[in-house]
Amino acid sequence: MKKGPESRACPLAAPGNLVESNLDNNSSNGASAKEKDVLSSSQELENVQLKPSKETSRKKLCGYLNKLGIKGPIKTWKSRWFFYDETKCHLLYYRTAQDINPLGSIDLSSASFDCKMENGEGVFEIRTPSRVFTLKAISKQAMMYWLQQLQMRRWEFCSTQNRFPVGSSQLVNEPLAGRTNADNDDFLPLVKTPTEAVGLKAASLPAPQTSTALQNISLKHPWTEIQNTVYNICGSKQLWGNNGHVFNFSEFQEHPENLVEEQEAEMEAGCAVKEGTPEDGRMEPRLNWVRKARWMNSGFPGLHEELSRERNPTDKVSVLQQQILTLTEEVKSQKELVKLLHKALEAAQQEKRVSNMYLTAAEDKDRLELVRHKVRQIADLTSRLEALEQEKKELEQILALRDSHIQELKEHVQLLMEKNHAKQEVIMALTEQMARELSDSLQEANTITAETLYKQQEEIEHLKDDIDAYKTQNQFLNSEIHQVTRLWTSVAENEKALLMKCACLQARNCQMESKYLTVLRKLQEAVPGLPSSHAELVRNLIQEALQWDVKEEAEEGFNLNPVSEYDEYGFMTVPDYEVEDWKLLAKIQALEIKSNNLRSQEVVEKPLRDKWNSVGELSPSAELKSLIRSGIPVEHRQRVWRWIVSRHCSHLPDHYQRLLRQSKSTEHPACRQIELDLPRTLTNNKYFSSPTSQLIPKLRRVLLAFSWHNPAIGYCQGLNRLAAVALLVLEDEEFAFWCLVHIVENIMPADYYSDTLITSQVDQRVFKDFLSEKLPRLMAHFEQYRIDVSLITFNWFLVVFVDSLVSDILLRVWDAFLYEGTKVIFRYALAIFKYNEEEILRIHDSVEIYQYLRFFTRMIMDGRKLMNIAFNDLNPFPMKLLRNRRSVHREELETELCELEQIKAAYVKERAEQRPQDLQEVASEEEEEI
Repeated sequence: MKKGPESRACPLAAPGNLVESNLDNNSSNGASAKEKDVLSSSQELENVQLKPSKETSRKKLCGYLNKLGIKGPIKTWKSRWFFYDETKCHLLYYRTAQDINPLGSIDLSSASFDCKMENGEGVFEIRTPSRVFTLKAISKQAMMYWLQQLQMRRWEFCSTQNRFPVGSSQLVNEPLAGRTNADNDDFLPLVKTPTEAVGLKAASLPAPQTSTALQNISLKHPWTEIQNTVYNICGSKQLWGNNGHVFNFSEFQEHPENLVEEQEAEMEAGCAVKEGTPEDGRMEPRLNWVRKARWMNSGFPGLHEELSRERNPTDKVSVLQQQILTLTEEVKSQKELVKLLHKALEAAQQEKRVSNMYLTAAEDKDRLELVRHKVRQIADLTSRLEALEQEKKELEQILALRDSHIQELKEHVQLLMEKNHAKQEVIMALTEQMARELSDSLQEANTITAETLYKQQEEIEHLKDDIDAYKTQNQFLNSEIHQVTRLWTSVAENEKALLMKCACLQARNCQMESKYLTVLRKLQEAVPGLPSSHAELVRNLIQEALQWDVKEEAEEGFNLNPVSEYDEYGFMTVPDYEVEDWKLLAKIQALEIKSNNLRSQEVVEKPLRDKWNSVGELSPSAELKSLIRSGIPVEHRQRVWRWIVSRHCSHLPDHYQRLLRQSKSTEHPACRQIELDLPRTLTNNKYFSSPTSQLIPKLRRVLLAFSWHNPAIGYCQGLNRLAAVALLVLEDEEFAFWCLVHIVENIMPADYYSDTLITSQVDQRVFKDFLSEKLPRLMAHFEQYRIDVSLITFNWFLVVFVDSLVSDILLRVWDAFLYEGTKVIFRYALAIFKYNEEEILRIHDSVEIYQYLRFFTRMIMDGRKLMNIAFNDLNPFPMKLLRNRRSVHREELETELCELEQIKAAYVKERAEQRPQDLQEVASEEEEEI
């Protein structure tokens, strides 16, 4: 914390120093009566006119700025009074302009300035080697004034102190004042002084108020705050009287180098008092004390005569400054003498005490002990001296290293300055060369003859004619383009209308064809007594309808074939059933599905595709959940599935490849069962229908890798179909492997694919509960005819509807299943029964019901209707309810299984006990026969 002469000189002197020192002869008449008493020893001294030196010939730089506190407990803007110290190139800052002690200082000699527009208006930075100070002026003009003035004064200080390295360029070494005007004309004009923010007017105004009382207080300088507060309350006279003693040793010891600045600042304060500043009353006690200490207590009785001989006021000021320096040096020497005397007196007193103890000792033993103590002290001091000498040597070595480093830096700076000088010379040479080239080009231009000018004028006229022609041609072409655009727009609209009409016609054609096939089927079933010729005719019509393919219409520009053989993923749109009746039903269903797709393509599918196209980076949200439930378009499905799998499975590097190597080196026990199930996987898909299909080897590797990855399950029938669907969509076998891991280990509950399939059985009981709650009429119908729905639905849950639903609806179910979990299976299973509830209720025979349930999922034609039933029509049930039902039924099933095991054990034990007796009876019977 700074205190002492330097800290007391700045703030009160600063407002006075802001005024330009153009004192006239009448300014001395305004001096106070106390000043006349002090100067009464010389009549000429009353008329002394203190004119400022060269350094004080302009305004002092000071004013209020906001400072950002970054190290204190309250990080906020604080109002501070800033004052520039010319002698040391420091920017001191105080809480108010009336404070006597600064809160801190900023060394500008090696600082840099910066103002960034992103920081806000009026904010600039002062960067020193140790810290960055962030300040804020009240306006942009005030900020530019501060930056310009600080930069100019820093250059002036560095120029006067020869701070630049020797050998630097002429541009850097020349004084700033001599080149400021020239530079500013080309670069930045001088900013007009904002008198409301900087200078005397700002000092006379009260300090800017902050939002809270504690916000502007510096908590890092409590002692300085106390001193400033006491000074503002009690006045400066008493404080200066108490602390102004010439032998105030503690105060002088802290700041012995600042006495000269204090004396000079007080001289400037005296000038300010003579000019009649607003702080006259406050500065008068200090001025009186300064002058008393200067003339009455200085010990220079010949000062009056010397001042009398000097008629020039400037010379008088110089003499007074010289006397101040002399007094300062004398006070320094006196204080050094006092310090030495204090030390000598303390040493003498210590020696005297030791001698008295030695003389007053009663026995030689005590004296010998004192001598030994003294010897130990000498040895201790000797060791300390050696340690200090060693430390001195180390410090000298460090100092030598630093000096060498500084020398290297100076040489580097010298090289940079030389390089800069060389670059400036190159720039000057290039500038001269460019000027010469410009002058040469002008001379060549002047040598153009009149004939050349005439030719150029003719060419210009021709070019003008060409421009007019091109303008006319451009206007014509624009009109043509406009007409073509209108025609193209009209054709595009007509084409779109024709496409819509074609889609409607195709949908109607599919509907008509399905109705035609339905009529033929009902005719064949309803009239068994038809003549043989008529029955043969109906069979021929059905056969033609199943094999009909409109190839002739394709040559006319569009294909009216409503059903293609395979869909996007290779599934057969019309499965090749052995039973002819089933083939007919499959063809009818395919036509109905195609009709529904064509009708919903413009109304539903196109807006859904637009929404998916606008989706960027995927992240879990309610909107994404709704989009996935509606079905993912084919072009986005692979990306979404990969994102879902990556979210839940951490892909270990080379884990899949390591499992494949293990399956090649060692045969897994499930390998035989996997080979048996491969030909039976998705037989209605062209990629798996043949043993030589391209996806069969990939499916084999995925299943073998999973069997080694999860030895607790190994392989279970049904996993082949799950992996096959994953391969069809994801196309990468490693992603398909992790998708299978995600389904088995994350989505499905534990023990779902174990040997006992206990959790699968639990889910069937839970589903029956939901079926009783959601569809009570249908469940009562099943109970009446003793229908066990688990015989049908068990496979649905185990393989997530694979081989049960058509491919379009199946993949929509899988979209929601991978994202939401097992509750989707329950929802769609209930929706399937709800979709066909009325048809099932019309059947009143248990055998017919079972036959209907075997293929009724294939008769679902409207996937949108099924989705609405699953997620909208059925009352929602939370996942918590599903878990509770599972836990209850699991306990019941485990109890039943435990009882069954007990019955088995009792039966085995009973059979084991009865077996020896039966053997004895058989043996005795054989003996009797013999």
